[in-house]
Amino acid sequence: MADACPCGRGDYARCCGPLHAGAIAADAEALMRSRYSAYARGDAEYLKATWHASTRSVSLDLATDPPMRWLGLDVKRHVAEGDRATVQFVARFRQGGGRAGRLQETSRFVREDGRWYYVDGDVSGD
Repeated sequence: MADACPCGRGDYARCCGPLHAGAIAADAEALMRSRYSAYARGDAEYLKATWHASTRSVSLDLATDPPMRWLGLDVKRHVAEGDRATVQFVARFRQGGGRAGRLQETSRFVREDGRWYYVDGDVSGD
């Protein structure tokens, strides 16, 4: 049985898996989806590697108490203008046994040397 991709676009081995293994994202939306999947799978190294050096966190600890479980992703908008792009999305989560929450973000991306990188984003949640 195929392993479902956390980003919701089918089989992990054909979706975000190749990006996590080093393939180059075709666009900022693909990178954002792969970053969501990396959060869901606990892949901090991939997150750091795809975070632009100008804004990258020195350390990234994905462990939370209580643990966070990512439940789904909904991409609302993707706008690309040359080597810059924004992606607006809603990510659903549950922390511990508590109620579900939503993280809404408009993320900014930049392409350098043919690769897309996450720069930063405007976040809201509930």
